[in-house]
Amino acid sequence: MRLIRMVLGNRNYSLLEAVDGEEALTVAMKGRPDIIIMDIQLPKMDGLEVTRRLRRMPEFSRVPIIALTASAMEGDREKIIAAGCNEYVSKPVNTRRFPELVMKMLERGGRE
Repeated sequence: MRLIRMVLGNRNYSLLEAVDGEEALTVAMKGRPDIIIMDIQLPKMDGLEVTRRLRRMPEFSRVPIIALTASAMEGDREKIIAAGCNEYVSKPVNTRRFPELVMKMLERGGRE
């Protein structure tokens, strides 16, 4: 979270943060972000479940969601995309490319 805060905060993005899946749902519903960076390994409720729940809400059906995960196993990408994420980034995050991905996703506005 610190790395993402540093990389995106330096580019004047306004960030909302959550420490677990339950808080992520609450923060998203209250804050209505333009894009969501979702860690898959969240405590209490994993990021895939948070994403599935958000996608069931009309107001989040088109919000771009980028999944972050330390897991890079065969089939993970498919599972992450099937849950409703638009993109998948494995850790460690490339701090040069990540802001470009965020900008691209914001420009597309969730359109596939």
